[in-house]
Amino acid sequence: MTSREYELRVLVIAPTGRDSELIGNLLTSKGISCVPSPTAAMARIELKMGAGAVILAEEVLTLTDIAEWAAQLAEQPSWSDLPLVLLTVGGAVDQESQKRMRVRQPLGNLVLLERPVRPETFVSTVQASLRSRRRQYQMRDYLADSRLAEEEFRKTEKLAVAGRLAASMSHEINNPLESVTNLLYLMGTSTSLEESKRHAQVAASELARVSEIVTQTLRSYREPSKPTPVHITEVVDSALILYQARLNYANIVIEKESRKCSPILAVQGELRQVILNLIGNALDAMARGGTLKIRVSNTHEHTNGSRPGIRLTIADTGSGIHPNIRKTLFEPFVSTKGNTGTGLGLWVCSGIIRKHGGTIQVKSSTQFPSNGTAFSIFLPLTPTDEHCSILEKGVMMYRQSENSPPNSEPGRVTPLPSEMFA
Repeated sequence: MTSREYELRVLVIAPTGRDSELIGNLLTSKGISCVPSPTAAMARIELKMGAGAVILAEEVLTLTDIAEWAAQLAEQPSWSDLPLVLLTVGGAVDQESQKRMRVRQPLGNLVLLERPVRPETFVSTVQASLRSRRRQYQMRDYLADSRLAEEEFRKTEKLAVAGRLAASMSHEINNPLESVTNLLYLMGTSTSLEESKRHAQVAASELARVSEIVTQTLRSYREPSKPTPVHITEVVDSALILYQARLNYANIVIEKESRKCSPILAVQGELRQVILNLIGNALDAMARGGTLKIRVSNTHEHTNGSRPGIRLTIADTGSGIHPNIRKTLFEPFVSTKGNTGTGLGLWVCSGIIRKHGGTIQVKSSTQFPSNGTAFSIFLPLTPTDEHCSILEKGVMMYRQSENSPPNSEPGRVTPLPSEMFA
């Protein structure tokens, strides 16, 4: 039996009388895979391998069983809502039947069939349950495909960032290496030892500059993937070092304001990717020069319980963002660069900020002389337990609350007639 066939089989727990045999024969005749289980405990083991629906006889459903079924059903993923068909006894609605209904509430997606039940009604109910289950599996597959697609988009954006860094690093390294080449030539033609030493000192400082550039670049790819204390100002400084050649070439002035700020608990490599992306976008918008303003400060987010955190603002005096694009700026495949951009950078950035429990906002104007764009990022000093869990696992996973079993004493429901069909 394949995994897909396991997913659409029907588990039957009706060990008394001939119910299990009659159900098996009826469902098999309709082409529905059926697995009888002598106990509810064995059925729950089978359920872990997959099932399309569960059929339960009420006479074997104790309070303990209800608690154990509820606990297992509570562990279902968000897309799953396993159908349960409960075979009940006929009779008037009274105090006892109301009590049983309240006890069964933790079972969730429950359909009641009163015995004796017509075979046509029974088969129709099971088929409807399996159709519902197929829809759930389709949603599961869709979510899995979406996660894979999002991961591919993120990889694409990482490659784009890596390409941008490689270009910047090549410009940064080329200048000091040319200086070292010239200095070596001058050392060879020097007429005194003192002159050679002066040239050697300058060459050593240029090589130290190359080493710093390489170190900052490698740091982006060797940082821990778990949250650690991060100083935002240090990440900003390392990003500016990598973009120094472009800043000089484009005649861009940097105005940086950073007080002594508290460290935040974050994944440093991901924050570096955000800052590199925003600075890179700002440089693209100021091809003819301008001013890059960066401010880092301690603050509180007053709209969300006055959380303490860090506010990072990156602003440019570039061309600005058109209002029509601004509305969907943080959605995938939205780009201000035409065919030269992937349209994934800001979407990835917003996802990273959201994972850290923060927010990102943008203001932009295309009207001279106040044209330009400012991105404002708030990051809490310490993410919530939920966001820490998301950061450590690297995916959007939320904790499921534990279901405690009922505190009443276990007991057995009064046995019902075993013959289910009229």
